[in-house]
Amino acid sequence: MEQAFDILFQTSFWVAAIRIASPLIFATMGELICERAGVLNLGIEGIMTVGAFAGWFTVYSGGDLWTGVLVAALAGACFGLLHATLTVPLGLSQHVVGIGITLFATSLTYFTYRLALPEVTTPPKIVPFQPLPIPGLSSIPVLGQALFSQTALTYLAFASVAIVAWVLYRTPVGLALRAVGESPAAVEAQGISVTGMRIGAVVVGSALMAVGGAFLTMSAFNSFFFEMINGRGWICIALVVFGSWRPGKALIGAILFAAFDAYQVRLQQLSGGVVPYQLFLMMPYALSILALILVARRATYPKALMIPYQKGER
Repeated sequence: MEQAFDILFQTSFWVAAIRIASPLIFATMGELICERAGVLNLGIEGIMTVGAFAGWFTVYSGGDLWTGVLVAALAGACFGLLHATLTVPLGLSQHVVGIGITLFATSLTYFTYRLALPEVTTPPKIVPFQPLPIPGLSSIPVLGQALFSQTALTYLAFASVAIVAWVLYRTPVGLALRAVGESPAAVEAQGISVTGMRIGAVVVGSALMAVGGAFLTMSAFNSFFFEMINGRGWICIALVVFGSWRPGKALIGAILFAAFDAYQVRLQQLSGGVVPYQLFLMMPYALSILALILVARRATYPKALMIPYQKGER
């Protein structure tokens, strides 16, 4: 028990937790933007897969790392545009379209991988983003290594939270976006296009989701392999609810889940195989479900979430 408790004070544990949280932060912010505008984007799992492959393959083909990030974002935006076109002006079921986007994007990614690399038996590797310590701050005990000795994409993930919060609560665009998710008729009465706002939100949100996927292949790892997203997209949807559709609380949720995930890996090592490893793998998800149950009852969701809107409706 003492060893299990000591894990919480190890620098390597918190470094791993922040690294695990980074792709979740990107994707959670993307999903939050979509849902704030009234669109549930269940295509997140497939969009993250597309982003992971697009970014990695760009670098593998000779592009630089930041070009890979840009290509991943553009790929995610394209699938977001497809999702938005089907759900916003056409009013199709957001559940069905989202699951369809996930299946389509994932299958297309795997097909493209096999088409581009037919003879490959082991995933090719690239040179990923390297840790970028911030002078002065990185020397702070524990916290410095965990927060200020990460890669540039991790810093960008935390910056995205601040940017999303600022846009949502400090700009006219953010006010309009939140209003679209609460009362689209009132927004239309002000001369703002509800369709345009929702499509824009889904496109931007999907681009962030894809960057979250690209983090895995270009920062956490150095190659692309099948099933690497491994349910992270669904976790991000839960994190939006856990955070009550607020960027700051969603960030805390992402770090907590990542800490649970990093903790279970270390507990597996301590158990020495005595306890089935599946029990440890289940732990972060079980704790996330428990936290979601406790928080969701008090969460105030956007009133127009998943409700199609046609111009002129009241």
